[in-house]
Amino acid sequence: MSSPSNRPAIISEVGLRDGLQSLSMTLPTERKLAWIQAAYDAGLREIEVGSFVPPRLMPQLADTAELVAFARTLEALFVTVLVPNLKGAELAIASGADLMLLPLSASHAHSLANVRKTPDAMIEEVARIREARDAAASDILIEVGIGTAFGCTLQGDVPRDEVLRLMEAALAAGAERVSLADTVGYADPHGVRELFVAARELAGDALWRAHFHDTRGLALANTTAALDAGITRFDASLAGIGGCPHAPGASGNTTTEDLVFMLEAMGLATGVDIDRLLDLRADLVGWLDGETTHGTLWRAGLPRTFCSASSSLA
Repeated sequence: MSSPSNRPAIISEVGLRDGLQSLSMTLPTERKLAWIQAAYDAGLREIEVGSFVPPRLMPQLADTAELVAFARTLEALFVTVLVPNLKGAELAIASGADLMLLPLSASHAHSLANVRKTPDAMIEEVARIREARDAAASDILIEVGIGTAFGCTLQGDVPRDEVLRLMEAALAAGAERVSLADTVGYADPHGVRELFVAARELAGDALWRAHFHDTRGLALANTTAALDAGITRFDASLAGIGGCPHAPGASGNTTTEDLVFMLEAMGLATGVDIDRLLDLRADLVGWLDGETTHGTLWRAGLPRTFCSASSSLA
């Protein structure tokens, strides 16, 4: 593995969307605003604040437009949202977010279960979204996240060639960024490294990020494999909340605070103050009132020998 020292890394906090959408409770808007502000104060500079989906289907995310409006007031914060279709994209364009992410499952079965469209129908949606974005003269970026890229609880094997075919088709349809997601926690470091290397050969710098779930405890190991393939932007969720409804027994997303610790310890500057992040985690656990949370750093704390890569650059 190549040395990561002196390389920056970007962490996108996705708990406000991918985390909260998986919970039965609805976190009040004022708590979400406090979360965004505290995450920003801790040094996070990319936050996925929500998703433009019908409130009747996902009331947990009904205040996304308000969250985008607040997040845009924070200097140099890159604000992202998820959109499932053209209607959601139109709302994202109107909101002024910096990037909209369209999920595209490489698994045919998962795609039908998740968005009620085939993968190729979602490619057609990408083209419509690009057309709408351009017609609106908006500068919001379009990212397509290729989900179930490493396997699927519904379908089983997802061929690598199909993942790469869909990635190439998404770029041809107008996506400016693409990413790979281990939606159901099937990935292992060897497979991650191989697929990200192949994806980078195909997409170049348009390959934007990695999204891992910790379903089987491999999120951080998979992160190091993606780092070895040249990826330095990662999604993570505070306290590890979230997951996929089609992955029974899943233990959530990559935990933000654990990921920050690992990257900083490896010499990659994230710009994040871990102590502030742990304070925010403690607040969030209180707000979630008994919901299951994950992670390990909060139990043991930082090692006495820990040296933050970010502080050494300050």
